[in-house]
Amino acid sequence: MKKSLVLAMAMALGVTASAYAANPFSDVPAGHWAYDAVNKLAAEGVVDGYPDGTYGGDKLMTRYEMAQIVAKAMAKGANVDKLAAEFADELDSLGVRVANLEKKADNVKITGQIRASYGDSEERGNYGKLRTRLFINGQVNEDWSYTARLQNEQDYTNNAAEDDDVNLNWAYVSGRVGGVKLDAGRLNFKPHTGQVLDAEFDGAKLAYGDKVKITGFVGKADGSDVYTKDEFEKATDPDWSAGDGKSDFGLYDSEDRLYAVDVTGKIGVVDAYATYYKVDNGWDQDLWNVGVAFPVVKDLKLVAEYMYGSADEDEGLDNSGYVAGLAYKGAKASKVGSWGIYANYYDMPALTYLDNTNNTYTNGLMKAWHNDAADGFQGYEVGANVTLAKNIVAAVKYYDLEARDKGGDDQAIWSEVVFTF
Repeated sequence: MKKSLVLAMAMALGVTASAYAANPFSDVPAGHWAYDAVNKLAAEGVVDGYPDGTYGGDKLMTRYEMAQIVAKAMAKGANVDKLAAEFADELDSLGVRVANLEKKADNVKITGQIRASYGDSEERGNYGKLRTRLFINGQVNEDWSYTARLQNEQDYTNNAAEDDDVNLNWAYVSGRVGGVKLDAGRLNFKPHTGQVLDAEFDGAKLAYGDKVKITGFVGKADGSDVYTKDEFEKATDPDWSAGDGKSDFGLYDSEDRLYAVDVTGKIGVVDAYATYYKVDNGWDQDLWNVGVAFPVVKDLKLVAEYMYGSADEDEGLDNSGYVAGLAYKGAKASKVGSWGIYANYYDMPALTYLDNTNNTYTNGLMKAWHNDAADGFQGYEVGANVTLAKNIVAAVKYYDLEARDKGGDDQAIWSEVVFTF
């Protein structure tokens, strides 16, 4: 039995020629048929021998001793499934079965984020929400994984009826097909800063490259951000009108399709990108976005973006828009006391963005102004953030925005505390 064990363990661990010169056991001399195998197993810590320095190859061993050796071999990555099955009860008493189950449990990880936010504006009054997100990550195999996100929002200022709704707004698989990274399912698509787009889709994203990365995306709007004409009007002054009904530039219908291609690269210290969007929403809408980001001085970064959009029957709306911003440092959830400040200026006609990344509170106005009557928005935003304790980040931001052509404006302050776990 001992001879069979030595051969099985040595083969499982991949014994080579006499790579270990030192002889650990006095009763296994050089030239012995088992010398290389025993030497290897001893060096790997799989067998220990007896206190007197002998290996005891001629002795019988108990099942418990055998299980100890199998457990050590398993810990080293040896494929000893048959032996593990034979000594399952003994391995269980050693805790090996529990350890394997715990290792298997690592294939699924659940993390979360809770955001408590409050906003107040001249036009829309106060607004407070508690948003809870749970992220589920599962490892399918070495190459493929699964990601899901469950989300609930509770409106503690208006007591909204949908407080109890829990939405599965992410559910996708990720893996590689050759040299191409693939994400497919219900997922978020947010190119770069998200000033043009940050929304959920049912679709697929393919990415290729390293220093120069090319990304392709195709998807259908999932319907969660749909705004009807009536909702446009309710989000603004009741005297406003959404115009002649041409208020659906962008992604405001769950049947709208998006096609996008993005190229990203680095030129010295400058990060640069160019993105093309094609929106199949009945308007044959096209949009280009180019941007750069680079450090001005240590810890101070400048970001500049230019957008150009067009659509059939665009009513002579402006085609060009831009965003410019400066950011100094920034809060890191893992580093207590870290902080940052930033400022952005926007001039974004309706044709130059699809679903802006700004928080829900101001995003409602941006959508309301995202039509031919108002022709988008312009104005500025300033903000600051700080890590209060590990994984607890507080932020505050102030907006001063106005509709580009309609004349309406709004000033808003938004604050939040985000807990991650």
